[in-house]
Amino acid sequence: MIVQQFLHWMETAPTPRRAEAVASLGRAYLFSDIDDETLSEMEAAMTIVLDDPSAEVRLALARSLAAGLEAPRHIMLALATDATEIGALVLSRSPVFVDAELVDIAAGAEPALQTAVASRPRLSSAVSAAIAEVGERDTCLTLVHNDGAMIARISLRRMAERFGDDAEIREALLQRPGLPPDVRQLLIQRLSCALGEMVVGKAWVSEDRARTLTREACDRATVALAAETETDELVPLVEHLRVTGQLTTALLLRAVCAGNVAVFETALSVLSHVPEARVASLIRAGRNQGFRALYDKAGLPPMAFEAFATAIETCREIAERGGPRDRYRFTLHMVETVLSRYRDITDGEVNELTAMLRRFAADQARVAARDYGRIASAA
Repeated sequence: MIVQQFLHWMETAPTPRRAEAVASLGRAYLFSDIDDETLSEMEAAMTIVLDDPSAEVRLALARSLAAGLEAPRHIMLALATDATEIGALVLSRSPVFVDAELVDIAAGAEPALQTAVASRPRLSSAVSAAIAEVGERDTCLTLVHNDGAMIARISLRRMAERFGDDAEIREALLQRPGLPPDVRQLLIQRLSCALGEMVVGKAWVSEDRARTLTREACDRATVALAAETETDELVPLVEHLRVTGQLTTALLLRAVCAGNVAVFETALSVLSHVPEARVASLIRAGRNQGFRALYDKAGLPPMAFEAFATAIETCREIAERGGPRDRYRFTLHMVETVLSRYRDITDGEVNELTAMLRRFAADQARVAARDYGRIASAA
């Protein structure tokens, strides 16, 4: 009877009063100790409110029910398809929606509703995957910033592929804890390309020079990333580099000269299809004949074999007998040792290789100088 009186009153009450009454009705439904018959009547009344001509009234209903686990599903589903403000409110907060419903909404709804879904306090990897695949730019940015969202590796990569040229999304992805190394490297590559296009556009350097600078900057960052990568993440990183055409001789030699033999071993395993344990055994045992066969099977250029063999041998000697430990002196010693094997060779490809090594040594000298400056300033 009370509910019937409420509906009769709603027919003539002004909008603000109707909104207040509907909010009270929603809260009473969720939090009051009421018998089942009255609850059914209240649910029927709220269902009728869905047809109220005022968005203010329907929004009041949405606000009162949005966080309620016991809110009637049919009412929440109807509110989700109401005006954008109302739909966004319930989609961002209501716990009654199941993943299948959220996936459908993320796949076909307008951007504001997609973003509402992406901002939910808890989000499954399935819903995140749908957003990563078809979500608009702002929706994906919201998803990346959402600490309560479970985002699978493939979804992080998909967003990096779609929006890696967007500085804000790129930065948000790079700041996300646990970002896989292969996704991080993809973003590094996109950043390098963006910087290269900028310097060419401003005519600061020639296009060829910009290409060389950005490639080497990307290689430098990739080697640093690989040095910090856990062993079980090296294969995905190396496979990513291979697929994207970045697993070059220069990159691998730079890594070895920086003391990161593990990434070279992983690359040989991936390229030659030989188990990593077997590759590591051959390289670390110092058996050049077996190493050469493995190297050739991996399809690496013959002219660079001596450089890799020398660098690995030098790494082994430093580990066994001692040698320079700081980054700059270690790298300089490695590069000078490798270059000594090519001193009397004038082949064009070799000259390109040795030029890269000299630039690498110069890079390390600048890094060491900056490190020294920071330490001196802090002292």
